[in-house]
Amino acid sequence: MTNDLIVRNATWLDVHAGEYREGTLEIREGRFVDLEAGTGPAPGDAPELDARGGFVLPGLIDCHVHVTAHTAALDRLGSESPNYVALQSARLMGDMLDRGFTTVRDVAGADFGLHDAQREGLLRGPRLFFGGKALSQTGGHGDARGRGESHVRNDPTCANIGRVADGVAAVREAARDELRKGAHHIKIMAGGGVASPTDRVDSTQYSLEEIRAVVEEAEAASRYVSAHAYTARSINRALASGVRGIEHGNLLDDTSIPLFLEHDAYLTMNLVTYVYLQKEGREFGLSQENWEKVDAVLTGGMAALEKAYRGGVNLCYGSDLLGGMQRHQLREFEVRADIVPVIDTIRSATSTAARLLQREGELGVIAPGAMGDLVVLDGDPLERVSAISEGRPRSVVQGGRVVAGR
Repeated sequence: MTNDLIVRNATWLDVHAGEYREGTLEIREGRFVDLEAGTGPAPGDAPELDARGGFVLPGLIDCHVHVTAHTAALDRLGSESPNYVALQSARLMGDMLDRGFTTVRDVAGADFGLHDAQREGLLRGPRLFFGGKALSQTGGHGDARGRGESHVRNDPTCANIGRVADGVAAVREAARDELRKGAHHIKIMAGGGVASPTDRVDSTQYSLEEIRAVVEEAEAASRYVSAHAYTARSINRALASGVRGIEHGNLLDDTSIPLFLEHDAYLTMNLVTYVYLQKEGREFGLSQENWEKVDAVLTGGMAALEKAYRGGVNLCYGSDLLGGMQRHQLREFEVRADIVPVIDTIRSATSTAARLLQREGELGVIAPGAMGDLVVLDGDPLERVSAISEGRPRSVVQGGRVVAGR
C-alpha cells in the first residue's frame, strides 16, 4: 500500500493559529510535504481524498489510555491469558483508530509487543507510546491484591497493569527494566486511586527518595516520569521531585499551579471516565466499593480543570476509560466544553499532547515534515462541539493512508 496521498478541497485547522486554512494537502512517504493554496499536484500523481464540505484536523492524540483494559475489573487481568488480552487490545485499538485517534499513550499495561505489532502492520490501531507496567508500592494503586492475598504477581508474562517495587534499589531496578523493554516513559503511582482494592484516594504513595530515583533513571535514558495523583499533596510532592506529567489531578488546589508552571509540567485530565464509571462502571466489572470512590474525584474534577486552565497549565487530552466504556472516548471534548474553549481542547489532543510525547512538530500538527495524520469531520467543532464528540469522523488518515471512514 502507498503512503502518498493528496487531500483536495481541504478546510484544515492550523492548531497554533486557531484558524482554518484552505487548499490542497500533499503527503509523501507518510509525511506532509506541501500545504498548497492552489490546485496542488496533477490528478493521478497519488491516491486522492476529497475533503470538500468537511473540516480537517490533525490526527488526534489520547494521552491516557489502557489498551489492555477490556474490563473495569483490573485485578482480573493478571490471571487472564496474555494471548486473550492481546486480542482484546487489538479490538480496542482498532476502535480508537476509527474514532480519529491516530496516536495514543498507554499509561499502564501495553508493552513492546503491541507497539511492534502496530508499527509492523500486524495490528490495526493508533501509533502506540507505552510505559509498560506502572510502578507501585505495596498496597498502592498498582497493587491488585485483596487484603487476604499475599502473593505478589510480578511475573512479566502476566497482563497486570502494574508491578510492585519497594525501596530505592527496587524502584531503580524496576524502572531500568521497563526502560530496557523500550518504555517511552515510566509511570508511577504517587497516590491512591479509584480502581484499586486497598488504598485511599487521599493517600500519598512512594517516598520522595523513591520518586527521585525513578526520575533519575528516566532522565538518564532521555525519558520522563508520569505520576498517577489526585490530591494536591500527592501532586505537589511528585512535581517537586521532578515528575514531568500528572495523570488525573482532580483534587489539585492553588498551591499546585505554580509548581506546574515552574517545572513546565503537563496535566492529563480524564473527566469522562468518572462520568461513565458512575453511570456504567458496575455493569463493566467495577466493584461496589470502588464505585463509591468515584463521586469524590468527579465532583472536584471540574473545579480542578478550571483552576488549571485559568492558571496556564499545559493540559493534555485523556480518556482513561475501561472495558466497554471506551466507546465514549471522544466525549471528553464535551465534558470540558463548559470550561475550556474547544480550540484549546483540540490543542490538548494535538500540539500540546505532542510536546508531552517529545514529538513536537512531528505529531499533532498539519505542517511540512509532520506525520501525515488527519481526520475529516462533517461539521465544524469550533462552532459545535458535538461535531467532534459524537459519532465518528468521515475519514481518518494515518501516515498518509486512509485507515477508516470513506
